[in-house]
Amino acid sequence: MDKPHKKLDAWKESIKLVSLIYDLVKSFPEEERYGLISQIKRAAISVPGNIAEGAARQTRKEFLQFLYIARGSISELDAYLEIARNLGYVSQDSFAKIDKKMIDVDKILTGLIQSLRRPS
Repeated sequence: MDKPHKKLDAWKESIKLVSLIYDLVKSFPEEERYGLISQIKRAAISVPGNIAEGAARQTRKEFLQFLYIARGSISELDAYLEIARNLGYVSQDSFAKIDKKMIDVDKILTGLIQSLRRPS
């Protein structure tokens, strides 16, 4: 079965973002396992998950809605990472690397959204 989301750069890059996030949170304190770590992971995996679900939908409108949700998850992830950085769990270098990937994914999503909003 051919999966339409696997052809999308937005999905491919968001998978890379998830890997960066999972590597990052390994260094967080154990007491954050069910708090901040859980929230960060959920927000990160929501991005490719929503792209995939949207790509499998029947209408352009539905696909767009899931892409908007994926963009919202990037913003949510950014907020959690800012909190983690303020708490001293994330170095400036690590934050910058992940922030660049989040910006890249967001730009790709924005382009995809714009292309889908154009009349066919």
